[in-house]
Amino acid sequence: QVQLVESGGGLVQAGGSLRLSCAASGLTFRTYAMGWFRQAPGKEREFVATISWSGGATYYADSVKGRFTISRDNAKNTVYLQMSSLKPEDTAVYSCAAVPSFSGSYYAVSANEYRYWGQGTQVTVSS
Repeated sequence: QVQLVESGGGLVQAGGSLRLSCAASGLTFRTYAMGWFRQAPGKEREFVATISWSGGATYYADSVKGRFTISRDNAKNTVYLQMSSLKPEDTAVYSCAAVPSFSGSYYAVSANEYRYWGQGTQVTVSS
């Protein structure tokens, strides 16, 4: 049974930082590309960042580029999202997702490509 469990969300002031973690189990983590998505109230889910299984390739939404950093530790089966210079518009439920990959440079931007999803963690940024 595959499980993706996010943690690290919370309430932070604008300009602050948070680090989200997503612990994976029940899958061969090193063969999966990982992604972070978010959904704000009343809005559609949107892509945030993705990383290849090797960690060598990453891609970010324009709205977070330069402020967020995605990384992974395959020995710990965990993917991270370091968020800095947070803005109120970053407020959302953040979810991680996994997609099987046969290439160390593959990553996915579309939510439709992902096979497994976590339940999400709330991030609230106050102004």
